[in-house]
Amino acid sequence: MRILQVSAELFPLLKTGGLADVAGALPLALAAAGQDVRVLLPGFPAIVAGVVDSRPVAEFAAPWGERVRLRLGRIPIDGQPAIPAYVIDAPWLYDRPGNPYEDPSRQPYGDNHRRFALLGWAAAQLARDLDPDWRPELVHAHDWHAGLAAAYTAFAPPDGRPRVGSVFTVHNLAYQGLFAPWHFSELGLPPAAFSVNGLEFHGQLSFMKGGLCFADRITTVSPTYAREIQTPEQGFGLDGLLRSRSHVLSGILNAVDDQIWNPATDTLIPQRYDGRRMAGKARCKAVLQEELGLAPQPDAPLFVVVSRLTEQKGLRLVLEGLDALLAQGGQLALLGSGDADLEDAFRQRATDAPRSVSVTLGYSEPLAHRLFAGGDVTLVPSLFEPCGLTQMYGLKYGSLPLVHRVGGLADTVVDATLEDMASGDATGFTFDAFDAPGYARAVRRAFALYQRPADWRAVRAHAMGRPADWGTAAERYLDVYAEAMG
Repeated sequence: MRILQVSAELFPLLKTGGLADVAGALPLALAAAGQDVRVLLPGFPAIVAGVVDSRPVAEFAAPWGERVRLRLGRIPIDGQPAIPAYVIDAPWLYDRPGNPYEDPSRQPYGDNHRRFALLGWAAAQLARDLDPDWRPELVHAHDWHAGLAAAYTAFAPPDGRPRVGSVFTVHNLAYQGLFAPWHFSELGLPPAAFSVNGLEFHGQLSFMKGGLCFADRITTVSPTYAREIQTPEQGFGLDGLLRSRSHVLSGILNAVDDQIWNPATDTLIPQRYDGRRMAGKARCKAVLQEELGLAPQPDAPLFVVVSRLTEQKGLRLVLEGLDALLAQGGQLALLGSGDADLEDAFRQRATDAPRSVSVTLGYSEPLAHRLFAGGDVTLVPSLFEPCGLTQMYGLKYGSLPLVHRVGGLADTVVDATLEDMASGDATGFTFDAFDAPGYARAVRRAFALYQRPADWRAVRAHAMGRPADWGTAAERYLDVYAEAMG
């Protein structure tokens, strides 16, 4: 099957969150399953720099008239076949400071509607005949940035050839790609597309809704989240639409790229280890404590956070519970960036207790690996979480996740209750009520288990042995693709 994956970012070239990890791993898993997979990406500088042997394959006009070039090259991946990659060559749209979506002052770029409409438009052109040597049978668009790919494909006039199927994956419904309605005239879609059964959303223009309305099949990144987004509490105003399309909606749990996230082979950590040889984890903890300036206490449980610092991630619970965590003898190491008030609050706590709290603002892929390898507990107390990869990395590295039981967190972490420990299912700690008492009880349970080394080791072994392979996820996607093409 010829499959085009459409995404705004892709690891290892450009990453702001879990979307990039999925966009990088799924094509490899599909290729390993014998599929003919290519990716389509915007020409952000990091992407242009990482695509090798690129050559122009076509020129085309954007809906608003600008001429744009499409290039084709390869993304080399260590130890794996390179990924064929189309790149939209439009530096006046993509070669800018800041992150892919915001300027250096964290304001969204005023022409983001054009920057990401062009991503969907290019996908639809490839679904016709833009590249005479390769035409996809299936277009798989990821999140709101690529949502218009489904709309453009749905409204393409028939040309006598087999129709191209479309799949749209929701990675986080909270981010919907909303724009002023007058921008619709620039998109090249017929008036019928801007309606209550199309891109119109409370008077605005919604790229997310374009994907939800017009894709042949919709997926999201965990089974529990697929149910949650059909409720008013987590539907962000789109729950009615999702309920009406529930017959084409499914949840496919994300997985972990074993080539990147594997303590037995990870070159970014001080000493490798696996479930049978755990001495390396103790070494990783000691090195991490020294690196971060934490007190060198091997018996102090080390709690780690690798996260965007936003309200969604539940980090105010971590702040509120930090005194109790330290009073029980724990340490905290955080890596992330985001809301200024959260950054300031965590920075102040590190200043007040530098031997017990470490805060690194920003993002570092090597440090993230070292945190999971050296940590004992990975904190993911999110208010909502479509899937979450952080807890999966914690599981893989034996840093037991402590999570709010929602979305993909509920699908991947089993609380260390007596019965689940006895059955060998326990892999971490969960809490149900999103409040300080519920979080605090889960933290106390983590300390209690840590003080029972044999039980801790058993739960850790179960966690590290939990299957989370992309091969299984790829099989599920192939089933959805077949439905979309049918």
